[in-house]
Amino acid sequence: MATTTTISGGGGAGGAGGEDRVMATAQQIVKSLNTTKEVTEDMLLIFSSFDNRLSNISNLIETKTEVDQFEAAEKVIMRWDSNSEASRHTLPWDEAPEEAAEYLAAVDEILQMTEDLAIRSDGEMMDRAESALQVAMTRLEDEFRHILIRNTVPLDADRLYGSIRRVSLSFPTNEGEIMGDFDGFVDDDQENSCYHERGGSLGDDVCVDLIQPDAVAELKEIADRMIRSGYEKECCQVYSSVRRDVLDECLSILGVEKLSIEEVQKIEWRSLDEKMKKWMQAVKIVVRVLLWGEKRLCDQAFSGSDLIKEVCFTETAKSCVMQLLNFGEAVAIGRRSSEKLFRILDMYDALADVLPDLEALFSDESGQFVWSEARGVLAGLGEAAKGTFAEFENAVRSETSRRPIQGGEIHPLTRYVMNYVKLVVDYSETLNTLLESEDDDESAHLQNRDGDNLQLGNTPPIGRRLLLLMSCLESNLTEKSKLYEDNAMQYIFLMNNILYIVQKVKDSELGKILGDHWVRKRRGQIRQYATSYLRASWSKVLACLKDEGIGGSSSNASKMALKERFKNFNACFEDIYRIQTAWKVHDAQLREELRISISEKVIPAYRSFMGRFGNNLESGRNAGKYIKYTPEDLENYLLDLFEGSSLVLHHMRRKTA
Repeated sequence: MATTTTISGGGGAGGAGGEDRVMATAQQIVKSLNTTKEVTEDMLLIFSSFDNRLSNISNLIETKTEVDQFEAAEKVIMRWDSNSEASRHTLPWDEAPEEAAEYLAAVDEILQMTEDLAIRSDGEMMDRAESALQVAMTRLEDEFRHILIRNTVPLDADRLYGSIRRVSLSFPTNEGEIMGDFDGFVDDDQENSCYHERGGSLGDDVCVDLIQPDAVAELKEIADRMIRSGYEKECCQVYSSVRRDVLDECLSILGVEKLSIEEVQKIEWRSLDEKMKKWMQAVKIVVRVLLWGEKRLCDQAFSGSDLIKEVCFTETAKSCVMQLLNFGEAVAIGRRSSEKLFRILDMYDALADVLPDLEALFSDESGQFVWSEARGVLAGLGEAAKGTFAEFENAVRSETSRRPIQGGEIHPLTRYVMNYVKLVVDYSETLNTLLESEDDDESAHLQNRDGDNLQLGNTPPIGRRLLLLMSCLESNLTEKSKLYEDNAMQYIFLMNNILYIVQKVKDSELGKILGDHWVRKRRGQIRQYATSYLRASWSKVLACLKDEGIGGSSSNASKMALKERFKNFNACFEDIYRIQTAWKVHDAQLREELRISISEKVIPAYRSFMGRFGNNLESGRNAGKYIKYTPEDLENYLLDLFEGSSLVLHHMRRKTA
């Protein structure tokens, strides 16, 4: 009670000594107030009846306590002031967890004070608090950067590719070229070296840890305090700067270079083809693996603010995405040539495949332009694919090489087009989507020149275009057959090429598009060409074996006429043998069927002619000069036809007894 009496009589206490006694007594009272809430309330009620100066004393005590707490927190923060000696010996944040906890507690203390309205009336104290926070934010910014860099998970090529091999995405290795330009047809069978790659499906997103998991909590603690202090911009800048560099490094690992549109358009095709393949791989890995990982990391580190985490993600990812999109745009507006079609379609499919992911990743206002750019590049690639396919069609129509192919073999144009079209069919779904809006009157009203009335009502867009393309190819081949002076060789050329086309159609999905009727029609054409070949090539030979003009029956036929007939027959046969052994019928079955057809027409006629008139010459001198071959000899010689190697007959049949 003595204490109470002293306070109630505080009006008589003068000078500094009285104030000191009051302060000491008040402090003792405060200690006693710390007992229980009920006791504290009772005592405050008692003291409040004495004098309103008691509340002033309480405020003074609280203020001094806040000052003490502030100075303690300020001291912790200022130890790391960049100008202080102690800061040079401060351990990195993640190596000194106790110091980190103490430092964060100090920041929290000052933040709480700056948010308390009471301190705002004290300008000097507010200035000191803001200065301390500025020093603290400088350290937190550095520690934030350090944690990001120190804890970034290394992402080498094996790790990046391995992250999606688990979902069966395959990557090309050493591949053959699909084909060359029309300017340089290659005679070898290109289907042996044809290769094209379709992008695999990633299925579910594949996440990898971009930051060591233990460090994410530390990043969040720092980010929360920087955002709370109004330093969210600096925090975002640090995060985006570090993570952008990591993504740029990943692009480099994946083989994606920073190239301008002009630089891309100057790259020669083989090198560009490789870059296009790497781009397709990178698009899938970056969007499905890295960007979703970045999104997850931003969500965790900046969970306290939806706006900040969206802005941070966009600022981090947009540079990487735009680098990929810039390459896609450069390809889309580049020079169109037929060999680029499949790579462009692959790029289109790859980008279309990840477009929903990009829309989800950049769904907020700050990322809308990235999503918009991606849609624009996709549309550009689609236009490039349509334009490139149209260039191919025009090239087939206008290919006018005037050099006949030796031996009547399959023309390089035929090989090129059929190998190309077989690959086109693999992209039917994509091309149907791209071509469905095309208003192509020529293909919509297609009618084959050979009388086929095609029902195109339910034919998909790519089907109509391919039917038109096949018609153009056949017309071109018909024109090229006329380059051969020998009519018989024209038909060999047409048989070779049309049969090659039919076989390619039947051995691929083309058969479903062109239909059985189309195939049967071409097989009928081949039979017609075979009949025309026999007539053009062997009519003269068979004419030598007719009875007309010999001058009588078999017993009294003119020997002179018979000698002339056998002589002409031998000359014709030997001439055909010499020429047509050099011709090449590519398909073994067709080659055999032609030989059988020749044999069925020539051998019976020769055997019959010899049976009727052979005796007239056999008994005479130099009979072997005229009757040089037996029917069996001829049958054997017919086996040499169409092998592509010119032979000459030197055999002289010995006169039989």
